[in-house]
Amino acid sequence: MIKVLVVEDDSMVGKLHEHYLTQIKGFQLCDIVRNSDEALKIMQTKEYNLVILDIFMPGMDGLQLLAKIREQEYDVDVIIVSAANDKDKIKAALRLGAFDYIIKPFEFERFNLALNNYKSRYNLVEEQSILKQDELDKTIIHQDTDVEVTLPKGLDKNTLNTVWSEIIKIDGMFTTEEISAKVGISRVSIRKYLEFLKSLKLLSLDLHRGSVGRPVYKYKCIDKNANIIDLYIQ
Repeated sequence: MIKVLVVEDDSMVGKLHEHYLTQIKGFQLCDIVRNSDEALKIMQTKEYNLVILDIFMPGMDGLQLLAKIREQEYDVDVIIVSAANDKDKIKAALRLGAFDYIIKPFEFERFNLALNNYKSRYNLVEEQSILKQDELDKTIIHQDTDVEVTLPKGLDKNTLNTVWSEIIKIDGMFTTEEISAKVGISRVSIRKYLEFLKSLKLLSLDLHRGSVGRPVYKYKCIDKNANIIDLYIQ
């Protein structure tokens, strides 16, 4: 199990990290701290494999913390998740050895990809003392085209395939109730699949006000030919 420390001053983002990490196999969120000082203090007494690190924080920022982690030679990897999108900060993070850099706001799919890429490298390095070039190509420099991805907990790939197959038959907008009737599962369950597809930017959701009755939320398929869905249903 990969032990994770989250360093994030925004409690809502911290909860999002926690929620996402529960959906990805092989990771254990051990602690969430709000600033760099707390991170350095807790790292003196506990060991982690991965730090998920924000840059913009009060006091010592994330880049300064990353430099401290390298200076003090903590045996830990770092993935940056930050709203900082200027090239200087990104270059600085990569030069300090950040494994990946995710720009806020982000979706589950990108977070999932980063974590699974990291898990592939972690498992390879931990399990083997001598590595082959093709293994390095697939992990260290991320040239593996068959990256493992996982669905959020509670979703099934066969049901997702069925839901997606019904969606791409529809021209125009549709409601949760309409897809629920076509697939034959509850509206509560269908909504989870629709929200996941929306997180992949395959669906949009808009509020429509009719002449009579309450407003209705309707989904619309943005890209029926998107390849990303194949990662989850094959």
